[in-house]
Amino acid sequence: MTTFMQQVFNALALGGVYALVALGLTLVYGVMRVPNFAHGGLYMLGAYLAYAALNTLGVGYIPALLISALAVALLAALMERIIFFPLRNAPHIHPMIAAIGVLFFLEAAVQLIWNPDFKQIAEPVPGILNIGGVVLTWQRVIVIAASVAAMLGLNFFLRRTLTGATIEAMSQNREGARLVGINTNRVGMLTFAISGALAAIGAALIAPTLLLSPSMGEIMNLKVFAIIILGGMGSVPGAIVGAFLLAFAEVFGGFYIDSNFADVIGFAALVVVLAIRPQGLFQRGA
Repeated sequence: MTTFMQQVFNALALGGVYALVALGLTLVYGVMRVPNFAHGGLYMLGAYLAYAALNTLGVGYIPALLISALAVALLAALMERIIFFPLRNAPHIHPMIAAIGVLFFLEAAVQLIWNPDFKQIAEPVPGILNIGGVVLTWQRVIVIAASVAAMLGLNFFLRRTLTGATIEAMSQNREGARLVGINTNRVGMLTFAISGALAAIGAALIAPTLLLSPSMGEIMNLKVFAIIILGGMGSVPGAIVGAFLLAFAEVFGGFYIDSNFADVIGFAALVVVLAIRPQGLFQRGA
């Protein structure tokens, strides 16, 4: 039972990060109908900016996380204005190709600045926590707590604030939102900024448990797209549920079957679910 609970906590930490990154992607798709393939690049950049803030600026872990989130949010908003806004009336393939180009550009820029070698962030709170025989690193506890707090904060923002309501309205009916006076251009920029901030927060949270590399965003891209397809394209609850389903499939499949095939097991679970429910678990906007 102790081993089982150990894997549950591991899956909760991983699922929390997946959920944050997937939420940003699903918000952009829900509001802008843009499958942002550069999203994994923003995630990767968030990890490297946190690394730079810690090692170059000498700030603490929480300020580094906030600096990373703010910087990536600004970059994502700028990316929407310079790249995606001019392509808003272009065929759907054009913004997809542009997003892939941005992903490769970000990877090349990171390699140029920090070189291709692996980087590592030291755990801000070293040591372990023993809960009834279940051993957790403090970093995983931080990941679980911070990801839950971020998701609750996002839910409050979307459900309880006027700005959040405009994002919800635009995700349901873009033209209708424009006709009632909502500034769709401003909402688009804000949505991209929120998306970038969520990706950076997720990256900064998980970074102390990983080796950073310029290509780390590519596998995350595949996973978060799988998650939002599983949960239902554009569905916020679906992104959260899909994230934790994928994390649990990976962690338990890797532990009880073979750790070398953890990713394969997770994607296999995705295929099974979609074979039963092709539209995903939730409807868009649910």
